[in-house]
Amino acid sequence: MEEEEEVNLRSFLQWAAEQGITDSPSSSSQSGSCLGHSLLVSHFPEAGGRGLAAARDLRKGDLILRVPAAALMTTESLAEEDESLSRALRNHTSLSSTQKLGVALLNEVNKGKSSWWYTYLKQLPSSYDTLADFGHFEIQALQVDDAIWAAEKAVQKAKMELKEASVLMDEIKLRPQLMTLKAWLWASATISSRTMHIDWDIAGCLCPVGDFFNYAAPGEENSEDQLSSGNGSRLIDAGFEEDLTAYCFYARRNYRKGEQVLLSYGTYTNLELLEHYGFLLPDNPNDKVFIPMEPEMYQLCSWSNDLIYIHQNGKPSFALLSTLRLWATPQNMRRSIGQFVYTGKQLSAANEVTVMEWVSRKCQALLDNLPTSLEQDKQLLSILDEIPDCHTSMGIKEVPPEFYAFCKSKNMCGHETSVIARKRSFARWKLAIEWRLYFKGILCDCIAYCTKTADEILADNNT
Repeated sequence: MEEEEEVNLRSFLQWAAEQGITDSPSSSSQSGSCLGHSLLVSHFPEAGGRGLAAARDLRKGDLILRVPAAALMTTESLAEEDESLSRALRNHTSLSSTQKLGVALLNEVNKGKSSWWYTYLKQLPSSYDTLADFGHFEIQALQVDDAIWAAEKAVQKAKMELKEASVLMDEIKLRPQLMTLKAWLWASATISSRTMHIDWDIAGCLCPVGDFFNYAAPGEENSEDQLSSGNGSRLIDAGFEEDLTAYCFYARRNYRKGEQVLLSYGTYTNLELLEHYGFLLPDNPNDKVFIPMEPEMYQLCSWSNDLIYIHQNGKPSFALLSTLRLWATPQNMRRSIGQFVYTGKQLSAANEVTVMEWVSRKCQALLDNLPTSLEQDKQLLSILDEIPDCHTSMGIKEVPPEFYAFCKSKNMCGHETSVIARKRSFARWKLAIEWRLYFKGILCDCIAYCTKTADEILADNNT
């Protein structure tokens, strides 16, 4: 299997070079490959799997990959080469841009080797781990109501989109296996996780080789990430450039030879990454836990609910602290200190202690309401890492109840699911456990932060 993937990769890189895709300032290919001057395909087991490594020392702002417009897969480009598809799309204007690209993508798969895109399609992932791909057991394993709701919503959305697009799919005579929910989930996840932004189609474009870059979360160290070019400044590290008629990628920082070169897709929480891309970041600076407040607190709050949260480092957000400081103020004094609240400063020692204690209690209540603890999740993941095969517990002294529940949900004793399907479900279950572990970790860090802050204030007050 690995040898076949290597052959497919070499074939794809040669095909890409023939389409003018290059990592070199000149347009000439290197030894039959589009890579070698700035980038190399490499494997990063602990950081995204297959990705792109620096083939040389790179400087921030270097142009490291150029993909010509003719090599971008869009609904428009696919329709231009297929009159039947183009004619059918004109009859279904009510479908979203993403639905149209999904149908067009499956239409190319339907053509098999006769598709001009066959070499590219052949090396795409055969499955994904986005929330819409999660089964019932994996969804419930998320444990947190908001996450379960997001996953169920993603599944229902995929089913609805398939139903709406099925008439078009039937018109262009897709094979039955490409009209299934499984095929639609694959097409939808390919678009969700691999497309690049373009101004002329909100569905985006599939960008061969450009979709090899793994994700880097925009953090504080990159908040001033303006890459300079001869024409001025840009706020992104990739985009379509009209003057070059190509999608261009730039180094977002300096890279040493052999280091993984990353691309920022935007700012996402871990739940959003799981929903749209199918992976998690262990130390995602943009992760957060939303905190429900009491009904009367919302009446005092001028902030939107999506600003009421705990940061990844465990600190309450500015909006959450401001609202709670006002709530903890006697009612007859709220009007007089209303504006001062928004400076972000403490109102008084007693007020701040009350706020910290409330946040700590709320976090603890959220933790207590979940079926497993942080430590139990850590232990479960540690055990699962020791299981060599997703459908056996041989060699494990104490099998967790959740593992038995997983096996039962897949009816493994009856062998009704394939080995490949079980492995995918196993991987998604682990992702669910990892997500809830990060969620609980933020709450625990918040409790520790609030407790320490309150203790320090009380200690200072007693001296």
